[in-house]
Amino acid sequence: MEYIQFFIDLFFNLDTVLADWVAQYGAWIYAMLFLIIFMETGLVVTPFLPGDSLLFTAGAIASVGEGLNVWLLLGILFLAAVLGDAVNYTIGRRFGTRILASERLARVIKPEYITRTQAFFDRHGGKTISLARFFPFVRTFAPFLAGVGHMDRVRFFGFNIAGGAAWVALFVGAGFFFGKIPVVEKNLELLVIGIILVSVAPGVYHWARTRLSKRSEAQLPGMTGTGSDSRSNDV
Repeated sequence: MEYIQFFIDLFFNLDTVLADWVAQYGAWIYAMLFLIIFMETGLVVTPFLPGDSLLFTAGAIASVGEGLNVWLLLGILFLAAVLGDAVNYTIGRRFGTRILASERLARVIKPEYITRTQAFFDRHGGKTISLARFFPFVRTFAPFLAGVGHMDRVRFFGFNIAGGAAWVALFVGAGFFFGKIPVVEKNLELLVIGIILVSVAPGVYHWARTRLSKRSEAQLPGMTGTGSDSRSNDV
């Protein structure tokens, strides 16, 4: 139960959790933030960790001088994002085919995540590595699938660095800028929840559309069968 409560707080009381960590662990907070972002982007089994909201909240805390230096924060989180994608790509390149074929991690690496990410690749090509940074779950599986497909390393790292820089700079910068505004500072918890909802909205929309499409396809044979039966009876 304690672990469940921890993850609930990590998502819905992130501002309080980070403020407590800064006060309790001091400079070690940078290592903790590095680890969370690295795991969220670098390991296909931890796509549920906070990404966008964590960057924004860390930037907001840095803006009010609560023990975080924004420039050090930007550098460390950028490094975590780039190294995370690099490790994920390497895992996919070396072991991805066997991991997907074994289905041992099917509960975590769900087929709909793979399908959604593959759709991104089909639509955007290599730019998916950069664009996926702004979509939870997709950003975790994009480098993995790039590795499975043996995407050119130099091309991958170019998109990796560009996407990582844009993602970290945008969310940490937004948190740092808006965190100074009194109304934002007083309602940071609600804003963080809003960021989480906005981040997952595209995935929920895609999931709902896919489910409705599958349901419609499943109903078509029955509808066709009914029509043919009625025509045969008429004859």
